[in-house]
This record gives sequence, structure tokens and C-alpha cells, in this order.
Amino acid sequence: MKRVVITGMGAVTPLGNTVEEFWENAVAGKSGAGPITKFDTTHFKTKFACELKNFDPTVHLDRNEIKRTDPFTQYAMYASTEALDDCGLNLESVSPFDVGVIWACGQGGLYTLENEIRDYARGEMIPRFNPFMVPKMLANMASGMISMKFGLMGINYTAISACASANTAIMDAFNYIRLGKAKVFVAGGSEAGITEASVGGFSSMKAMSTRNDDPQSASRPFDTGRDGFIMGEGAAALILEEYEHAKARGAKIYAEVVGASMTADAYHISSPHPDGVGASHAMKSTLAEAKSNPEDVNYLNVHATSTPVGDLSEIRAMETVFNGKYDNLKISATKSMTGHLLGAAGAVEAILAVKAIEENIIPPTINTVDLDPEIPSSVPIVLGEAIDHKVDLAMSNTFGFGGHNAIVAFRGV
Repeated sequence: MKRVVITGMGAVTPLGNTVEEFWENAVAGKSGAGPITKFDTTHFKTKFACELKNFDPTVHLDRNEIKRTDPFTQYAMYASTEALDDCGLNLESVSPFDVGVIWACGQGGLYTLENEIRDYARGEMIPRFNPFMVPKMLANMASGMISMKFGLMGINYTAISACASANTAIMDAFNYIRLGKAKVFVAGGSEAGITEASVGGFSSMKAMSTRNDDPQSASRPFDTGRDGFIMGEGAAALILEEYEHAKARGAKIYAEVVGASMTADAYHISSPHPDGVGASHAMKSTLAEAKSNPEDVNYLNVHATSTPVGDLSEIRAMETVFNGKYDNLKISATKSMTGHLLGAAGAVEAILAVKAIEENIIPPTINTVDLDPEIPSSVPIVLGEAIDHKVDLAMSNTFGFGGHNAIVAFRGV
């Protein structure tokens, strides 16, 4: 099968509105958390999130694109523009049917849906809705709008597997290119989940932190005091390209995609399997596809959302896979800085994994000061500050409600 490489990246995140700004702030260990500004949180248990800062959609989008799209689609188009610019591909030099888009999200246009229903309920009960309501709220619209913006006529759809969605999208793009179904994909994910219904809904499940007095230290993966995740928003895009195609045009190659796998826990609607059975199997399958052993992995970006159950489940899955062989491995939980971008999380964290390969730097896990005693002391979590570490093979874990597990692996070229 054909080889697949990463030739471009784009991001708009709570830590920065470009890949470089995002990477610099992640390495610096900055938190993207702060009080929610998007709505009145007076009666909400959780009053903070990781919002975008100084985001201006007009940098990459025109007036009509903004008018017709929900924020999650705007974020997608913004990040995809940066990624396509970064990859340097002249789209007129390839058949539009050879370039596809596989995008990811968890919630779709929830912001639009909430506002439309609220306006209807507050009115005279006459059914007046924005004519763009339906296309703005549809979860597939981000992939559709990216294709329309750039004239990409290849395989196009949206992958939805909750918080594993973006890794699912990356995996699908990887497989289609390997099978010769396309030469290039825009793959990634976006989420605009800082809304009243989203924050309120997750809060009612007791999934979110309520550390309102100190938002910047609220996300603390693996810490004894962890009490839930912080909602994040934004998007990340990666350009996946067939290796020989990229090589022939002299493209910069960041890394090669060498493995990807999905499993299901078949256990619970929102809790992972306590022993991480599905997760460990997916990690093993990814390594097998990458023709690698656990001891070959240099960096693992863990899903670790800072929930009491989820963090330990992932550690148990890791223990099953690595069996204490951590000599070459470093791990970090970067949601401690970005918050949890739900369906976009895997794309954001894939960029950090690829940058770790490029720069040989491991971004840190911040805020973890009192390690959960159930976590073996041998587990090599990078705490507090980034470290220099040679990275050839990096993996990224994502897990989603419904028991979805999606893992991807990248190798330096």
C-alpha cells in the first residue's frame, strides 16, 4: 500500500490562532482557561472554559462565508486555509477529484441551533427561522464548506465518534490514500462547544470541573484533586498526502502517518472500560500496523481529560501495552492547557505529536502536583515544564462517549 505523509498544518486554539503560536504556548506550559465570556454563567456550576482569544474570522473568510456558517465551520475553514497555505500545493496542478476532505466534530452547529430555538420560543410562536439555520447546524457542513472554498471534489464527509472523531477522520484519510482512492486530504476537526446547552449538559453529568476560583489550574490530569474537564473550542487541520506525490513536488514533509486503529469498549454510554481493554487493543493494533514495538514509542499524547475514572482507565491501558517498559517514552496530557476540544481534540493533539517529532520537544502536563497514588511512579509523565527528548515515533490517544477508541501514530521521515 502507498505511504502517507503530513505536508501541512493549521490551527486555531485557545493557545493561539496559528500553529506556531499554538506550539510556542504549549511548550511554554500556558493555560488557555479563563471565565466564560460567551454567555451569562450566573446560574451555571461551571463558569470557565478555554475560549479562543482575539479570533477574527475575516482573516481567512469573507463576509458571505461568515454569514452562512456556524462558528464550528468558521474555525474549520480558518484552520484548513492555514494548512493548505502551509503545504504549498498548487491546487490547479492536481485533479480536484484527487483531493478530498474528511472532517470531524462532536456536536455540529449547536450554537446556531440554540439561538434559533431561543429566538423562536421568545417570539410570538410564529415559525420564523433563519434560512441558513439548517446548513449552519448540520455536522457535515464544515467538510462541505472546505470543499467549496477550495474546489476540492474528492471524497468528502464528516466523521463523528464523539471525542475520538478527529483521529477517526485522520485514520480514514490515511486509509483512503493508502488504497489509492485519493492523493491528498484535508483532515482534522473543529468544535464550538462553549454554549449554554453544551456547558450545562456536561455539567449535569458531573463531567466538568467546578474549580471556578482558579480556572487556569482546574484541568489537572492524573492529580488526586482532578474533578473534570474544561471545555475548549477551536480547530486543527492536517494535510495528508501520498508520499510519492509529495516527494515529486518537493513538499516539506513533517512526518509520516504509520498506523491507526479503532476499537469499541462496548461497555457504557459515557464511562470507559475501567481496565482500558478497548483502548489497549487499539494501541497494540496501531503499533502492529506501524511495524513497531511499545519500546519504540518516544512520545504519547494521552487523552487524559482530568476525570477521575477516565484518567485511570487510560493508565491501565498503557500499563497493559507497555508493561513497564518506559525507557524511551515520555507522555503528556496537553488538555491541561488547551481544555477539551471534544471532536477536534485529536486533530489539535496530532499537531502537537507531529511538532514533537519536528522539534524533539515534549510539551508538558501542567497543574498536576499530587499524582494519584494508583498511578505507578514509573509512568513517565512530563510534569510542569517541557523537556528536550528525541522523538522518532509519536502516538496520540483519543476516546469518546459511546466507547469509541481511536489511536494514530506518526514517525519522522
